[in-house]
This record gives sequence, structure tokens and C-alpha cells, in this order.
Amino acid sequence: MRKKELKTVITFETTTQAIGMESACKEYQIEGRLIPVPKEITAGCGMAWMTSLENEESAVSYTHLTLPTIA
Repeated sequence: MRKKELKTVITFETTTQAIGMESACKEYQIEGRLIPVPKEITAGCGMAWMTSLENEESAVSYTHLTLPTIA
């Protein structure tokens, strides 16, 4: 059985935001991947970005600077 590790999961309101995150993270070499939103979390589009805890600061900083907010 695989060892469980804590991960950072970022959710999005729209699929466009999720795909934008994937593209930007590839461009800036932030490791991670798109996943279906875990059943324990509620999110708008059903997609989430998962990365290791070591990459949390880079990924979260990116989302605050570039993704549009929905009022």
C-alpha cells in the first residue's frame, strides 16, 4: 500500500481557472497536477490542483496574483 502524505489541494470556481493554473504551473515549473475534487471538499468546477506541501507557497502565491476573483 502506498504511504499517505499530506498534499496541498487548490480548488477553482471555473474549469478555465483550473486549466490556466495547470498551464502556468508547467511554465513556471511548479510540480503538481489536476485532479477531481476530493469528495470531502466542495468546489465550483469539480477540478482541483494538487501539489506537495513543499510547493504550496509557490502555487498559492501564483493563484492570488493571477486568477480573477468572482464577486
